[in-house]
Amino acid sequence: MSNIFPGSAMPDPDWWQELWPHPAQTVALLGVIPGMFVVDLCCGDGLFTLSMAKLASKVVAIDLDPEMLKRMQAKLDAAGMRNCSAVEGNSYDVGKLAGMNADMVVMANTFHGVPDKTRLCQAVASALKPAGQFVVVNWHRRPREETTVLEQPRGPKTEMRMEPEDVAAIAAPAASILSPQSSFRPFTTP
Repeated sequence: MSNIFPGSAMPDPDWWQELWPHPAQTVALLGVIPGMFVVDLCCGDGLFTLSMAKLASKVVAIDLDPEMLKRMQAKLDAAGMRNCSAVEGNSYDVGKLAGMNADMVVMANTFHGVPDKTRLCQAVASALKPAGQFVVVNWHRRPREETTVLEQPRGPKTEMRMEPEDVAAIAAPAASILSPQSSFRPFTTP
């Protein structure tokens, strides 16, 4: 799938768990709260999906890779979670795939690999409720050699990384679709 969204393939589970040792805390920091309908866009193997499902009323987890969705679904099944739907599809179709407007769309560690980021932001904006939020977790623009996990450089190529203000600038053209209460919230990874 990395040929479609470059630099966004699912990493090795060992270093991924090392980078994100407390997914529930991360999900809470992102602002997921009880009662929300959340879309986990490009969910991968569901590292954050399970924690979202434990907090939100409903979660739709979207990914292009059916194998990743199977892994994610296995985690949800093992935890007895029934409020999450796994949907295979392209992130540009988020509105159609989600089925209804969301309180929050979360995209963790993959925005840097989206070829047409403005198009994606517009698609997400049209998939949000009037006061909805698009939360992007992305890598700081630091040299890859500085972001080591388990003693190896990790994450996307340095030139693909983005600071929060870079994400906000790209999202700006979608602002005309958003209501005044909606927002884009960029977070960053090491």
